[in-house]
Amino acid sequence: MAQKVLLAPPENVMVRCDNLVKIYKTTDVEVMALQGLDLTVERGEIMGIVGASGSGKSTLLNMLGGLDKPSAGSLFIDGKDMLKLGDKELIEYKRKTVGFVWQKNARNLIPYLTAIENVEMPMLLSGYNDRRKRAEELLEMVGLGPRKNSMLGQMSGGEQQRCAIAIALANNPKLLLADEPTGAVDTKTANNVLDVFKRLNKETGVTIIIVTHDTNLSKSIDRVVAIRDGKTSSELIRKKPSLYENVSFAELSEKQKSEIKALQENQGHEELTVLDRAGRLQIPREYLEALGIKGGDKVRVELEDDKISIYKQ
Repeated sequence: MAQKVLLAPPENVMVRCDNLVKIYKTTDVEVMALQGLDLTVERGEIMGIVGASGSGKSTLLNMLGGLDKPSAGSLFIDGKDMLKLGDKELIEYKRKTVGFVWQKNARNLIPYLTAIENVEMPMLLSGYNDRRKRAEELLEMVGLGPRKNSMLGQMSGGEQQRCAIAIALANNPKLLLADEPTGAVDTKTANNVLDVFKRLNKETGVTIIIVTHDTNLSKSIDRVVAIRDGKTSSELIRKKPSLYENVSFAELSEKQKSEIKALQENQGHEELTVLDRAGRLQIPREYLEALGIKGGDKVRVELEDDKISIYKQ
């Protein structure tokens, strides 16, 4: 049998996962953390990933960061086949393609260095020229210019997290991964951190993936992917207001602009269930419970006009 050739995704795609599987094995236990996950992220996109503990989102983040490899399936990032990268290529990938913002600042920050010295550190390890100028630019971008000579103990939790973002951007990555970046700060600070991500995304075009439990944070992101039981189960897409949709924003009156802004701020997400490449979907557990259907039960599926109906047997 001829071996299937995997084609790299189009240029506009930063991340593509196809039927991604990850199995962790010990002597007596085998755990399937990812069970055929599919995901596509376009270049320049900012998106969130949500899911309960054990759903597989942290496993996915580790693979996107080059910290772990899939057991099966395919994973392309920036046109690179991650399953074929050797140790040297993985080190190069982690240095130049991806940046990581961890939930715990201790993984990003060195406590006995100032903010600017922390930002310079990854550039020092990579032999980056003109480190001081680049570090100052990054601290200005995240709003920490005046605090560049402050020690970490002199900075608030939000300031430390913004410093961590500047460090993750030090080597100009194409993909920025954030693991619960607002998990240790209050709501106001969390909103400020999200504003930093949005501004960086707009100004630099960096692709940003944020894993979060923070419902307020996820509401502020246009596209949110929900992972359940190691698979992409649904996507939450921000509903765009249709008011004045065929009119140039510059042509609107101040009142009309205010109406659109209010709609955008109060607009929720529409949840869309995701079909995998084989046409399978995950039905929300609460729907099945409402019908009295359990895993392993047989059901009748019928096409009725333009709808697919599921009946309990």
